[in-house]
Amino acid sequence: ELIYITRIYYTVVGLGRNSLGVCGTEYWDTCKENIRAAIAGGCRVLQNHVLTHIEVDGCNDSQSAAEGAVLGLFTYDDLKTKKKTRVTTQLHGSGCVSGWEKGVLYGEGQNLARYLMEAPANHVTPSVFADTITNRLAPYADHVTVHKRSQEWIEEQQMGAFLSVSKGSEEPPVFLELHYNGCPDNAQCPLLLVGKGITFDSGGISLKPPSGMDAMRADMGGAATVCSAIVTAAALNLPINIIGLAPLCENMPSGKANKPGDVVTAKNGKTIQVDNTDAEGRLILADALCYAHSFNPRAIVNAATLTGAMDVALGSAATGVFTNSDWLWEQLHKASVVTGDRVWRMPLFQHYTRQVTDCQLADLNNVGKYSRSGGACTAAAFLREFVTAPHWAHLDIAGVMTNKDEVRYSSGTLILELFLIFELLASYSG
Repeated sequence: ELIYITRIYYTVVGLGRNSLGVCGTEYWDTCKENIRAAIAGGCRVLQNHVLTHIEVDGCNDSQSAAEGAVLGLFTYDDLKTKKKTRVTTQLHGSGCVSGWEKGVLYGEGQNLARYLMEAPANHVTPSVFADTITNRLAPYADHVTVHKRSQEWIEEQQMGAFLSVSKGSEEPPVFLELHYNGCPDNAQCPLLLVGKGITFDSGGISLKPPSGMDAMRADMGGAATVCSAIVTAAALNLPINIIGLAPLCENMPSGKANKPGDVVTAKNGKTIQVDNTDAEGRLILADALCYAHSFNPRAIVNAATLTGAMDVALGSAATGVFTNSDWLWEQLHKASVVTGDRVWRMPLFQHYTRQVTDCQLADLNNVGKYSRSGGACTAAAFLREFVTAPHWAHLDIAGVMTNKDEVRYSSGTLILELFLIFELLASYSG
């Protein structure tokens, strides 16, 4: 006679006080944050006990519980011989199933972006990035169109700023264009998302210090954000039309690379003096923003790991938002409170514009007149020179591209404004 003994593990986690909710000083919902953190921690404990399946209590907020579980169990170990235990999760008991399913899709979208950012740059080139997103969108081909634009097309579009960055690398550039038609009969103008897609940033001729340069494989966090958001929108079948643009290339030093002092011409005809080749993200975004206007968008939101100055200013606590639209700021701020992906509005004063337009050789300089002073603000002012849309927001995610141990439900790369984008899309579709 065979006797089977089943070992059942229980992990008890603390959620804090029930009375906690939206905090007026922290600008997030403390209950939701506590649930995400507690569930993530509990799931990791059970994963370390080599469990392959976990039932998760919904904690009266199944979506937040699912987000914590999916984020907490993520690890990038594709290239390691010894891998973490792969764990599946499900909602325990009679919690809200639709909330759980939405939370799982949010978490999986975040983890797709993390996967792209964690992978080595020789494994995620511009072409591989584009292929990965194309494959992830294949199940939704009935309402998603993907265009992988070649260098020839980029040249035809006269995207001289983008090409000036890509020419330093042996890897060919790709301009990835995604159309999600969740509401094809709706005449409403689309929401436009633009993401910086530097798959490796050496700094170019203005070479970065070697310490920490490996982290620059994640310098396409903006593109990962935009593409993951559209994958998630398609999975959720949101009734909204979205266009995503991701200029993808490497920034490398070579005999063909931009040199400090070179002058290049952007798609809108403005000339740019490139005094620092390590301020390349704004160059590729300039052409993408020009192209974005051709779709008559209702709003444009661009995301980019743009400046170290933003990390200095806000650290990993919040995304810096520069916008010309009070309406769009309100939408972003409202979504940020729900998701815990906090935002902070930054200035777009003419004070900063003058620092990039006061240029010796061209219409604009790609760095501010006073170099590092107000660097995040002068970068935003530079981008604004390529925007005519009345509702535009620039999200500088350089500070939140990695988790410096402050976020309790994750480690490593975590784009802290990605849930914010998801929630913005969901509210926009409503």
